[in-house]
This record gives sequence, C-alpha cells and structure tokens, in this order.
Amino acid sequence: MIQQIKYYKELEEFLSSSLLSHQVLHIDLTSNNICPKGASGLGSGLANCINLSNLTLGLGWNQIGDEGASGLGYGLANCINLSNLTLDLYRNNIGAMGASGLGSGLAICINLSNLALDLYGNKIGAMSASGLGSGLANCINLSNLKLDLTSNEMNESQKFKVISKCLKSKRLVVFEKKFQ
Repeated sequence: MIQQIKYYKELEEFLSSSLLSHQVLHIDLTSNNICPKGASGLGSGLANCINLSNLTLGLGWNQIGDEGASGLGYGLANCINLSNLTLDLYRNNIGAMGASGLGSGLAICINLSNLALDLYGNKIGAMSASGLGSGLANCINLSNLKLDLTSNEMNESQKFKVISKCLKSKRLVVFEKKFQ
C-alpha cells in the first residue's frame, strides 16, 4: 500500500485538514512568525493525527519558546503510531521548560525509531539538557538519533550528561550529535 505524503506550508491549512487521515506528513513553517500559541495549536492538531507514522516538521526561525515546545511535545505524545520524526526547531528561544516538555512528549512515542532533532541556537542549558536527555533515553524503540544542540548554553560537562543519557536508550544503534 502506497502512503500519500501531505505537504503544508500554512498552519491554518493543516489545522483545517482531515487530521485523522494523515499517515505521512510534511509541514514547513520555517520563518513563519509562529508564536507559542501557534505552536501549541499545532501540537493540538498533531494530537489528533493518531494514524501518523512519518512526520517532517520545519519550525526553524520562529518564536515558539518554552510554551510552544511543550505544546508540541504534548501533541506528539498522542501520535502513538509515529515511527519517523524530523523536527527542526532551530532558533526558537527554547529553554529549560520547553526542552523538558518536548523530551517528555517524545518519551511517550513508543513506536518512535528514527528521530532527527535540530535544536541549534536556542537557550538550552543544564536543566533543560538534562530533561531532554532523560526523555530521549526513555524512547524505548529509538534506534537512530540525530541531535543538534550547537550554539546553546551548555558547558562540556552538560554536553557529556546529555550524551550519556541518550546512550542509555537500549535499542540505539546510530547516534549522531552536534554540540559545537
């Protein structure tokens, strides 16, 4: 059976679509002035995509902050069939609460096996890195992880803690990381 890929470049267009029907979805809202409320609304929409197996979500260069990242985490937690996720959240002012909320949501995605998570240029520090790492470590079926935490607010010790937590994922085979 061939799955139809749905593409969206407008938040409202996605939210008004038939959410239950989506299996493979590509949403590109890069540089689209998405605020925390908009990202939380996107999360609520994704929560209704219970048949979703593959998601590519481009949200770079917006202002979703902690509230928006947590809202996305909440929504993704309901995507119980999600196995492949590419999440571009670079340059979004995400800090402690947002990274932890996102990590908690991803930890509930029990079928997630491939994750590419780009958090370049946010405000992720010690507490947020720890929460994110713990969440990723609890992704029980994660086998491939690409994680970009470049240009955040972590020292070498904090970076090592994130790596250590991610490596605790029992099925992890491929782990690519960027921390410069």
